[in-house]
Amino acid sequence: MPEIIKHNSVTRDDWQVVTADTTAVPAGSNLLLPYPLWQQQRTALAGRSDIGIWFDSAELPSAEDTAAIQQLPLIAIHFPVFTDGRGFSIARLLRERFGYRGELRAIGYVLRDQLCFLKRCGVDSFVLPEGTNLQAALASLDDFTEYYQTSVDQPQPLFRRL
Repeated sequence: MPEIIKHNSVTRDDWQVVTADTTAVPAGSNLLLPYPLWQQQRTALAGRSDIGIWFDSAELPSAEDTAAIQQLPLIAIHFPVFTDGRGFSIARLLRERFGYRGELRAIGYVLRDQLCFLKRCGVDSFVLPEGTNLQAALASLDDFTEYYQTSVDQPQPLFRRL
């Protein structure tokens, strides 16, 4: 099993990402389904604690899915290229507007340089490209010790904290 960074430590990943071109839910457990497939099969999958979903960078959850996604153990956000920053916005929306409290994961083209900023947006697990030194990447979660702005992980600006 591959390893990931989760909750500030390196751990084994036991989730399988189901590709976007899949039209039926495969057999197995701990499946990360594409959001459109999950929407189609949502009623049949209700109550399963081994199903998560992933959003592509151009997708947002619909208002009618809000209550259902809050029950999911894992939501992933796919970054198709490192220059696509829409995933940062999706993470903040999931945490702040939709109230998601489960594990939020970054998948796809995720770089070590982005980890600190993804963490600030509420992402708490990261799948990095194969061959990345995950122990060294852990240090980048704390690239900065203080922030001026508010974020998911620090709701008050610096001038309010002084």
